[in-house]
Amino acid sequence: LGPATQSLVTQARAQADRGDLDGAAGTLDRAIRIEPRNPLLWIELARLRLEQKDAKQAEGYARKALSLATGDRRVQAEANKVIAESLKVQGRTQEARAFEGRARG
Repeated sequence: LGPATQSLVTQARAQADRGDLDGAAGTLDRAIRIEPRNPLLWIELARLRLEQKDAKQAEGYARKALSLATGDRRVQAEANKVIAESLKVQGRTQEARAFEGRARG
């Protein structure tokens, strides 16, 4: 992450810790406008959406992160983990197991 996006992620985490999930989402949106191809930002936003009980959108953001994380196994594993979590929340446990397996490598 560049300095500006790192600062925004730190700010978003602080907002989320205070319970301002909508504010945190807006802050992460700004970070994504700066670095739209950074999969770590999409994972961060996906986790926030899970916290907001929006598993469908979390899944979409995590899949976006996975598509951007070519060649980075650690980031791919994180994206797969978030996809699995969001699928579980949606009651799609069989699909979730497949992504959990991918997360473990």
